[in-house]
Amino acid sequence: MAKEYLIGDFLKRIKRPIDLLDDVEYKLVTVKMNHNGVTLRERKKGYEIKSNMYLVKEGDFILSGIDARNGAFGIIPNELDDAIVTNDFWYFEIDENIILKELFLELTATNWFDEICKKGSDGTTQRIRLQKDKFFSQSVWLPEKDEQLNTLLKIKKTKNYLHKLSIENDEQTKLGINLKESIIQDAIEGKLTEFWRLQFRVKNTANNFLSHIKEEKEKLIKEKKIKKESSTSRISKTEEPFKLPDSWLWVHITELAQVFTGDSINKEIKNSKYKIVQKGLNYIGTKDVDFEMKGINYETGVIIPMNEVNNPFKVAPANSILICIEGGSSGKKIGLTTQNVCFGNKLLATVPYTNDLSKYLYFLYNSPHFKKEFEKQSKGLRGGVSVNSFKKIKIPLPPLDELKLIIEKIEILINCCSKLNQEINELNNYSKKLLKSMFNETFETNKILENEINKDFGGRWSE
Repeated sequence: MAKEYLIGDFLKRIKRPIDLLDDVEYKLVTVKMNHNGVTLRERKKGYEIKSNMYLVKEGDFILSGIDARNGAFGIIPNELDDAIVTNDFWYFEIDENIILKELFLELTATNWFDEICKKGSDGTTQRIRLQKDKFFSQSVWLPEKDEQLNTLLKIKKTKNYLHKLSIENDEQTKLGINLKESIIQDAIEGKLTEFWRLQFRVKNTANNFLSHIKEEKEKLIKEKKIKKESSTSRISKTEEPFKLPDSWLWVHITELAQVFTGDSINKEIKNSKYKIVQKGLNYIGTKDVDFEMKGINYETGVIIPMNEVNNPFKVAPANSILICIEGGSSGKKIGLTTQNVCFGNKLLATVPYTNDLSKYLYFLYNSPHFKKEFEKQSKGLRGGVSVNSFKKIKIPLPPLDELKLIIEKIEILINCCSKLNQEINELNNYSKKLLKSMFNETFETNKILENEINKDFGGRWSE
């Protein structure tokens, strides 16, 4: 049986005024928006503080009068016991004869309390804040104490289950990432195509493929589309990172592709000159290249006009691989282009001499072997590698027919991993919605849809 109460019936605002001492250092509290908790804002000596201040205690429920409507409320943690706040922060005693404190604190993490704070706020556009009369005079329906206790126990049980589920999902996500890497590693070692080699007794070799690549490279040099570079030294047997099938070769990236970094754009120029351009090439920065093979964001809002593409901006054509080689994301942000782009100076473009190599190199860059090689070349440099060091990375090259089969097998297996990861994400999202639904149903209809939960979780709710 539910009963109607006013917010002011069970939330009693309290104040603990404090006389500050000039030489004492005090902890000042801030309450973050969007349910992000209560934290230390700064420390100040008493003489530096001019406002009237109030003492808070561990366990106090506190909210920001200015930003409560934006989810700025929470609990004072142990480390902020005896911290101080201004009068803009409200903190309360909770009358447990009306609502259990523990249940109320659970409720403050939901839209239920967000809506109460929004309805209790008013003012001009720049000075909207919690209004005493509007806030405390709102009515809510609350279950009887025995039903509240029953609800609290079910909430705890559900949260405990969802917590375990979240840990399990995190582990599955990590396993999924490891599985992708393992698939790619097996592929570039020739393990995924081992049976194919035995079955078809491969006649073509990586040497044949490399000769074709060299021919394509020479064409580009003759057409003056690229400059001739000094030839790289061969990789000796003692330098090989691992044993390859007999028909494969170890090569350096410069034997397969051009590699070059992009161009930086002055922030002021980017925000003015290139924000109004309608036609041209998208400019890709490091932030636009995602982790874990999730692609590239082309809608950056920065476009380089076509008549400026060749001077001064470099272009990575479609089917190039962009990889970050500087900063904290070096070696981790990797993307395969689907269109011609201009790109930043912290990104390095790999432009294969033949498009057959594009996807293979993209997958290879996401392999444990490549990451190990990249880290080896980054020694002595702060968070990245130089272009010259990058060129020293050793690449396993299969024959062309086998390379095409490798790409096909990787794509099939990676797609399976992606579907599994999608199911994990959907389960995570469902878990969050389930708990939110439980709160809403409890305080709208005063009962939990236990049958629905049992159905969705295969009876595990009642275990």
